[in-house]
Amino acid sequence: MTKVLFLVGSLRKGSFVQQFAKAGEKALEGKAEVSCLDLSTFPLFNQDLETPVLPEIAAARQLVSEADAIWIFSPTYNFAIPGVVKNALDWLSRALDLSDPHNPSILHDKFSTVSILANGGHEQAAAQYRALLPFIRTQFINEVTMTKVNDSAWMDGQFIPTEEVVANLEKQADALLAAIEKGPVATEASW
Repeated sequence: MTKVLFLVGSLRKGSFVQQFAKAGEKALEGKAEVSCLDLSTFPLFNQDLETPVLPEIAAARQLVSEADAIWIFSPTYNFAIPGVVKNALDWLSRALDLSDPHNPSILHDKFSTVSILANGGHEQAAAQYRALLPFIRTQFINEVTMTKVNDSAWMDGQFIPTEEVVANLEKQADALLAAIEKGPVATEASW
């Protein structure tokens, strides 16, 4: 079965973005196996820490290696990609063989997509992901779901996706799975 690895860009327990990811998991139900990469295990990126490979980075690379795709569920912080997501992508986009920085990373040709939950900055963050994910040589599926937090969530802590959001997540899941089935498209090196 197809394997999709979720990267959830909010570390807060029970966060709205974590609840949003659960809706994404439902969109893949019966179509793909879903797992989640714990972004809290990543140290801040530092080239001094790259060799020898840290156990938490080796474990993360293994999970990415086993997955057919990564699906990022993201808030926006100051109309931008959250630091925990960017930090994880910085680690994962490094060449596996550091003696040649043009060697592939674990993300090379990995399918990727993103869904954004925020009350502002959707387009700005989406534009950053649209630039970053192809640059780090993922096969980016540009079927992005963007939505706001429902008003009642601020009172009861429950994110409730609208029918439109559920339909968009299902469409995004289908686009991702269809791309995986077709296989990678040849791309030029980003640098």
